[in-house]
Amino acid sequence: MDVGGSDGGSSIKKWNVIYPVYLNSKKTVAEGRRIAAAKACADPTCNEILDSCTYLKIPCKIEDKAYPRDFFQRGRVRVQLQNEDGSPVNPAIRTKKQLMIQIAELVPKHQGRTKKQEPSASSSAAPTSKSKGGKKKK
Repeated sequence: MDVGGSDGGSSIKKWNVIYPVYLNSKKTVAEGRRIAAAKACADPTCNEILDSCTYLKIPCKIEDKAYPRDFFQRGRVRVQLQNEDGSPVNPAIRTKKQLMIQIAELVPKHQGRTKKQEPSASSSAAPTSKSKGGKKKK
């Protein structure tokens, strides 16, 4: 899933790595969160991070690697913040922390996430009303 620059494989190793755990508001700093919990988002995925980077016009690529602190957490995104000459790819985003905050703002607005939330809100309301009715019967 290479997006953006058509650089060789050797330069991708110099790109910055972003694991979804870095942006997860449900994780603690000890578990791997890198930005403030107030600015973080709940359970981001690699695809959401990839789409956010693409929207910000930052070259990125998904890799199937495990997060070292939680081996069952699969996937990470490599992003290119600087060109070969050291100039920023996107002048508005100069550091990895700025990028993570921007991504965390975009993930809740992701089209896949907004579609998933609408049906779950209506389906979660239905079982609660049924369970109340079930308790009254004896």
